[in-house]
Amino acid sequence: MKIELASSYGFCYGVKRAIRIAEENPGSATYGPLIHNKDEIDRLRESFDIGLVQNLQEAHKEDAIVIRTHGIPKNELKELKAEGKKIINATCPFVTTPQQIVERMSKEGYSIVIFGDRNHPEIKGVFSYAEDERDAFVVLEESELDGLPLKSKVAIVAQTTRKPADFMKIVAALITMAKEVRVFNTICNATFENQDAAAELARRADVMIVIGGKHSSNTKQLHSICKNYCQESYLIENKGELDPAWFEGKKLCGISAGASTPDWIVQEVVDEIEKIAGGR
Repeated sequence: MKIELASSYGFCYGVKRAIRIAEENPGSATYGPLIHNKDEIDRLRESFDIGLVQNLQEAHKEDAIVIRTHGIPKNELKELKAEGKKIINATCPFVTTPQQIVERMSKEGYSIVIFGDRNHPEIKGVFSYAEDERDAFVVLEESELDGLPLKSKVAIVAQTTRKPADFMKIVAALITMAKEVRVFNTICNATFENQDAAAELARRADVMIVIGGKHSSNTKQLHSICKNYCQESYLIENKGELDPAWFEGKKLCGISAGASTPDWIVQEVVDEIEKIAGGR
């Protein structure tokens, strides 16, 4: 069986930057998981004594706080800064951009529509930058636009890891609902590249392995895309979740990985699949 890696996969710029920042600040604590990958977080804890706090109350007890790649709500960041703590901001620049857009456009009197998962930390942070949260709305489906008290002027941004085609459906619907629609495509380029590469490989593969955190939005999107072209597509976090039965009778195994998946985990999975294939 042949094993082929997607032409683009794994760590994006924002994640590489966040890992480097954490490694440069040993003994600090991240506010929320730095990235959506438990194995990498464990490595940072064991090798660099990087702690983890899950809420503002826990953050108050730390001297140095690393802000996760997804960012945190504006008011919480302001409160931590006011305490005089050492704040190391590892928020991905591609996440900072929609935060700034929401803040600016809401000040200019636009209703704000955010395309994304309202429970995702990135979206919670972006939403908090609206001047008036009563005039900001988070939607995932076109139907969720129905009945929203939108102004005649609307600005829309997207979660960095969503599918462009789904974003355009929301944009198209908004154009029929408002006189002025400002569209800001805040989907990350790395997301485009990884998704396109995964789709191309999935079209040819007999089985696809997508490696990444089960709670990672971009990894779940990759898995969904692969499933469209290769029914036998599996999402795993590490080599321990591989099932030898997946590879029986297969000629081509494709591999992709989410933006929070380090190369060392990908290599472990490749090595394990080679063992499985070679053991037959």
